[in-house]
Amino acid sequence: MQPTVPDDDLIRIAVGLACRAPSVHNTQPWRWRYDGGVLDLSADSHRRLASADPSERQLVVSCGAALHHLGTALTALGWLADIRRLPDQASPSHVAQIRFHHCTRSPQSHDLDLLSAIRRRYSDRGPFDPVDPKTLSPASLKDIVRRHGVHLTVLPHSARPVLAAATELTAASRQLDPTYQTELYWWAGHSLPEDGIPTEALATADNQARVDIGRRFPIGSDSGSILHPDQATVLVLSTDGDDRGAWVRTGEALSAVLLDATATGHATCPLTHMTEFPQSRRMIGSLLPDSGLPQVLIRIGSTDTQDPPRQTPRRPIESVLTIVPRPGHRC
Repeated sequence: MQPTVPDDDLIRIAVGLACRAPSVHNTQPWRWRYDGGVLDLSADSHRRLASADPSERQLVVSCGAALHHLGTALTALGWLADIRRLPDQASPSHVAQIRFHHCTRSPQSHDLDLLSAIRRRYSDRGPFDPVDPKTLSPASLKDIVRRHGVHLTVLPHSARPVLAAATELTAASRQLDPTYQTELYWWAGHSLPEDGIPTEALATADNQARVDIGRRFPIGSDSGSILHPDQATVLVLSTDGDDRGAWVRTGEALSAVLLDATATGHATCPLTHMTEFPQSRRMIGSLLPDSGLPQVLIRIGSTDTQDPPRQTPRRPIESVLTIVPRPGHRC
């Protein structure tokens, strides 16, 4: 007989894949608990970026991305996730509760492509060539994010000056903020064993100068070889509301876009710096066709990189996942 709930080993595998999700500064601000066949996801407020993310918006978006990664992994492993988002109003840190059902069909080839994309995806902060129209239409991603109650806008090239101005405005506002700079350099530009952004995942000075839309990270040592200014397509994910529920859905939509783009061989880079600062967020909002609130931007394009950088570090599964032993079950 088939088991009615996933065993502990499958949960460890699925959560390990979920934790490959992108998170702001690779802070990995999530906690998982598996008890009695039910998996709970909570935000870890101890990993909040106090200066860049005082409202915990990006923290919750990060957890939403991990939630979608989890569902994607489970589908490829033969399970369906029945997700209740924000089920515990008395606990603001509680993001979702997940129960499980067997898939009634075998995983499809696209399910396996997305599973592979979880392992291969990374944030490329260097310049991109244009999107390959033979393999991906950015507009086609709108249907993917609509399932999550999120809007996707493909910005035209004419919006580039506004995006660059918003980047410069954000950078200037942060340049003399010692709290922000200390936080940034704590998480980025050195090799922490379990989290943060290593130097090889950050753009060199030359590559950073070629990308006019991006957070001003410490200078890195990435191996990109594109020698012209960035030609990425820029997408904006926006929502009607601006509460924790909207942030969770944004994270899920973000994950869906990144995995689909990776599966088609494209490079991606999520951007949140321009929605941290109120004035630059309003500038991005002015580019949207409706009154939605911009949450995350995504650069997407092509590269000729043959050897992607090593995977950014992740915390040991034991530090983010608690499995409560079942009665009579010997660990």
